[in-house]
Amino acid sequence: MSTVIWTQAALDDLAGIRDFIARDSVYYAEKFVDDAFKATEQLEVFPETGRVIPERNDSGFREIIFGSYRIMYTIIDGIVYVITMIHGMRIYHP
Repeated sequence: MSTVIWTQAALDDLAGIRDFIARDSVYYAEKFVDDAFKATEQLEVFPETGRVIPERNDSGFREIIFGSYRIMYTIIDGIVYVITMIHGMRIYHP
């Protein structure tokens, strides 16, 4: 079983998305955050569930799709590091 760690950069991305959603609804903003963390829990058991990030074309960098967002991560020594979260319409520039 792997450990999932959200990097500070990914937490900052999530906070920015939360703040944007909170302009309309604090309730849905907080629910979004909770659901994002829950979405990455599956990586504890199945760390390679996500697809390879197309822009990187490197099997060491993967993503899961969460609603309209891409949660990107890497696996190092059995630990899953969530590295960023971006809107699905954006192209990732590593």
